[in-house]
Amino acid sequence: MTKSSAVLFILIFSLIFKLEELRAALVLVVLLIAGGLFMFTYKSTQFNVEGFALVLGASFIGGIRWTLTQMLLQKAELGLQNPIDTMFHLQPLMFLGLFPLFAIFEGLHLSTSEKIFRFQDTGLLLRVLGSLFLGGILAFGLGFSEFLLVSRTSSLTLSIAGIFKEVCTLLLAAHLLGDQISLLNWLGFALCLSGISLHVALKALHSRGDGGPKPSKGLGSHPDLELLLRSGQPEEDDNEEEEAYFVAQGQQ
Repeated sequence: MTKSSAVLFILIFSLIFKLEELRAALVLVVLLIAGGLFMFTYKSTQFNVEGFALVLGASFIGGIRWTLTQMLLQKAELGLQNPIDTMFHLQPLMFLGLFPLFAIFEGLHLSTSEKIFRFQDTGLLLRVLGSLFLGGILAFGLGFSEFLLVSRTSSLTLSIAGIFKEVCTLLLAAHLLGDQISLLNWLGFALCLSGISLHVALKALHSRGDGGPKPSKGLGSHPDLELLLRSGQPEEDDNEEEEAYFVAQGQQ
């Protein structure tokens, strides 16, 4: 329930950094999704102040993280539009930030584990390493797709896509594990889907509106198109010089 506030923080920071324009439809989308997810996960639980503060802080920091990531990816001067370039620069810093926590909480257990460093069964070691390798590939694909989505759309769209994933997870939990879903939960599910559908419809209308003729300034501001235009100019100049040379030869 507290995690549903992440989309609100992303919207707030997107407005602060002027990545999004304040529109009534956008605010309605965020309120529908956040309120719907809150209602969908509402149930009688024990409240823990420490856990509430940790999750709320994580949502706040996550909003800053993805907003700043969008600024990095969509700023043409930095040259980080390619997700691979972004991962190349950010992943080492993420590793350095997580390694001390790993060493404190899991380092001793891992170093004395019979599954890796004190292994006795080679087959078990290969299975563990294979699982780690597969997890690394999946994590790389997840990070690549996240950065690609943010570079092409926005951090708000990424957050909404993540909420859709959480809704699917909750539905699978109810179907496979037998979790009980009340009428209030189903109402929250309907509100959440309404907000997601409205966001998709607004994005589609916005993309269709951008598909018409645009002024030359807007075209030149696109980094990929600008790169193509720059790379095409020398070839056009060479063709013009060759045509002028053959014309001169013909006149002689």
